Amino acid sequence: MSLTPADGKRPADKKGSADDDGGRRKGRRRRVLRWSAIVLAVVITGTAGAGYLYYEHLNRNINKDPLYIGDEKDRAAESKANAAGQKPLNILLIGSDARDSAENQKLGGAKDTFGTPARADVQMLLHVSADRTNMSVVSMPRDTLTDIPKCTDPDTGKTYAAETDVITNDSLGRGGPGCTVATWEKLTDIHIDHFMMVDFSGVVSMADAIGGVPVCVDANIYSHTSSGKGSGLKLKKGTTSIKGQQALQWLRTRYGFEDDTDIARTKAQHQYMNSMVRQLRENATLSNPTELRSLAETATKAITVDNGLGTVAKLYDLSKELKKVPTGRITMTTMPWEYSGSSGRVVPKATDAEQLFRLVREDIALDGKDKKKTTTTPVKASTDPAAADDKIAVQVENGTRTSTTSAVRGRATAVAGLLVGKGFKEAVADSSTAPSEATTVVRYPSADLEGDAQRVAKALGIPTSAVKKSTSVSGVTLVVGADWSTGTKYKAPAADDTTPTSADALNGSDTTACMHVDPNYVWS
Repeated sequence: MSLTPADGKRPADKKGSADDDGGRRKGRRRRVLRWSAIVLAVVITGTAGAGYLYYEHLNRNINKDPLYIGDEKDRAAESKANAAGQKPLNILLIGSDARDSAENQKLGGAKDTFGTPARADVQMLLHVSADRTNMSVVSMPRDTLTDIPKCTDPDTGKTYAAETDVITNDSLGRGGPGCTVATWEKLTDIHIDHFMMVDFSGVVSMADAIGGVPVCVDANIYSHTSSGKGSGLKLKKGTTSIKGQQALQWLRTRYGFEDDTDIARTKAQHQYMNSMVRQLRENATLSNPTELRSLAETATKAITVDNGLGTVAKLYDLSKELKKVPTGRITMTTMPWEYSGSSGRVVPKATDAEQLFRLVREDIALDGKDKKKTTTTPVKASTDPAAADDKIAVQVENGTRTSTTSAVRGRATAVAGLLVGKGFKEAVADSSTAPSEATTVVRYPSADLEGDAQRVAKALGIPTSAVKKSTSVSGVTLVVGADWSTGTKYKAPAADDTTPTSADALNGSDTTACMHVDPNYVWS
C-alpha cells in the first residue's frame, strides 16, 4: 500500500493526470469503487469495474491541492510506528462553504457572498489506529478561536501573516486547505497525513448518489426564523431518510437543534456521519454496476484532496485500510471547549482538549477498549548539548489556572526561584498568567535549544516526555501546570488514558441517537 503524504508541490493542472503506474493496471477491470463518506468528506470503501479510459477519466475528475502550506519547520512530528511497523493515519475532513459557482451560491447564501474567500465550516480530524482496530473522529466547532500560522498561497505566492485568536474557519481562505491543515497541526501537535474537502454542491450530489441517510429528530422541526435565519430544514418527528439539499440543510442546521449553537450542529453532523457509514456498509444496492458507476462519477467530482490521495488507486488503497475498522469501534467526539467571554465564540478547554489531542497523538483508542500499555517508549536525549546551567535563559509562566479555579498567585515566581537556587541564574518569572495547562511542560522553539530545555526539565524532576518543541515560544519556557500548584518537588501525575466526558463521545454503532428540537422551532 502506498499512502505517502503530499510533497507540497501543486501540479500545473489542478484536475491532474492519472498516476502512471495505476493507469497501466488494465487487468483490474472489475475494481470496486464503493464509496463511503464521513460527513462532508468522501472515502472509498470497496471496488468497481472500470476500464483504463474510464479510470483515467475518474482521475481527471479529482481536484488536488497541496497538503501543507505553512512553514515546514513548524510541522508536527510524524506519527511513530508500532512494534509491528504499522503507522496510524490522520486525515483532515473539511467542508467548504465556497460560493464560487452558481450552484454553490444557490445552496450557500446571500448574493453578496459570491466569490468571497471560502471558509472551512466543517472540520473533522479522522484518526485511524496503527493496527486498524479502531477509528477516532475529533470535530472542531466552526466558532472556535485559535491561532492561525503563517501560510503561503501556492497559486499566487501571497503570504498571509500569522494571526492569534481568530475564528478557525478563516484558515481556508488563507491559501487553501493546506492552511487549515497547518492550523490543526499548530493547535494539536498531531501530524496530518492527508486531507479531503467537499463543498455545498458536492454534499448534495453525494447524498443523492448514496440514496439517502436516515436521521432522527424528537419533534417536528422547521429551521427558519422571521428574520430569515435558519437552514430551511423541515422534518417530521421520528426517523427520515434524507438526501440532496435536505442532507445539506441537516448538516448546516444551527437554529432548531438543542440550544441553537454550533455545538449542537456538530452533534447533528456526528449523527449523520454514523448513519451514513452504516448505510454504505449495509447497502446491497451498491453491488449494481450502474449504481456504482454513478456514485464513482459523483464522488470523484465532489472532492478535493492532497496530492498523496490524488488518484483512484490511492483512494482505493485508503479505502481498504478504513474498511478494516469495525463500525462498533468508531468514536465521534467534539473538541472540549469553553466560551470566550461574552462573544459567543469558543476556545479549546485547555485540560480536556489537550487530553483528547494527546490520546490521538499517542494512538490510544477513544472508546477505552485498547489493551493497557505496559511500557512507554522512552524519549531520546537531545543530540544538542546543553549550555552551562547559569547560561540557560528560562522564562517561567504560571499555567495553574483550571476551568474551576484561578491561577495560584506567585507560582511562576516561586518556581523561578527554585531554578535560580539550582544554578539557573537567568531564570525569570513572567508576571502575566499563561493559558491553563493540566500538566507542567517545558517548551523550546528550535532544535538548538532542545538540549537546554531537557536540562531544565531534568533539574526539576520533570520527565523528558514533557519537553515539547513549539513555535509559540521564543526561548526555553517552563509553564507550571495545575499538577504543580504547590510545593518544591515536582511529581508527575499518573497517566490518564480516558476520553474526557466533555468530548461528548458517540459510538459508530449507536442507532438510538436522535436530535432534540428547540421548542421555538417546532411546527404542527
